[in-house]
Amino acid sequence: QVQLVESGGGLVQVGGSLRLSCVASGSIASIHAVGWYRQAPGKQRELVAGITNGGSTNYARSVKGRFTISRDNAKNLVSLQMNSLKPEDTAVYYCNAGRWRDTVLGTVDYWGQGTQVTVSA
Repeated sequence: QVQLVESGGGLVQVGGSLRLSCVASGSIASIHAVGWYRQAPGKQRELVAGITNGGSTNYARSVKGRFTISRDNAKNLVSLQMNSLKPEDTAVYYCNAGRWRDTVLGTVDYWGQGTQVTVSA
């Protein structure tokens, strides 16, 4: 069992930047896909970005060009660089290991506790 812990959330103004980090308690090297999801109040959880061990990435249309996902297997770390933030980016952001485009591919499906991102207008 792997625990995921997110950090880096906070309050930022429109147009600002934030970098989220997700640290795993165990190795993520054997997990094909990791990613970030978010859920705004009153809305369903949605995919933000995903990345595979091979470096393939997938982004929601709403964040493409503004967000960048990366992973460092040696550090058991998944990161999300968020630039040009908009009020609609406000949500709780969750780290996941095991899903590709919100589909569980293998035998694991780990979630972090979430970190709040608030973008003020």
